[in-house]
Amino acid sequence: MLESRYGPRMWATARACGLSEADAADAVQGAWLRLLEHLHTIRDPSGIGAWLATTTRREALLILRKGRPGVPLPEVVPGDPDPAAAVLEADISRRLWNAVSGLHEPCRTLLQLVAADCGNRQVAGRLGVPVGSVGPTRSRCLERLRTLIHQQETVQ
Repeated sequence: MLESRYGPRMWATARACGLSEADAADAVQGAWLRLLEHLHTIRDPSGIGAWLATTTRREALLILRKGRPGVPLPEVVPGDPDPAAAVLEADISRRLWNAVSGLHEPCRTLLQLVAADCGNRQVAGRLGVPVGSVGPTRSRCLERLRTLIHQQETVQ
């Protein structure tokens, strides 16, 4: 599941560094290896995608450095814009919001409000439900969204 979720972005990152397909494969494989080596240090699983992209870029730069000794390479600065990653991120976002728009109410509105960082009281007020039901409803809606996305991924 991790590979299908983050693999395309990792490949795009490696290829954006100018690597051949074989060298890009080495960079991506190296990044997966680094993830396994550092798995015990990861505190925030939501940051794995960014961590993998940065690690893939570093692996790619190491490969480039080995292939062209003495040629200075750009520094990898966290937060530097990566055009390939930005395109993939936009595509993922577009697919996510298409899936959300395919949900029935109240899930569609609830997830839009949660994404807008509205609190449970605001969500409850907008949906006309008790505050205590927002959490369980959100859980059910997220599960429906996961199912819908999974179905869409298996069709593609």
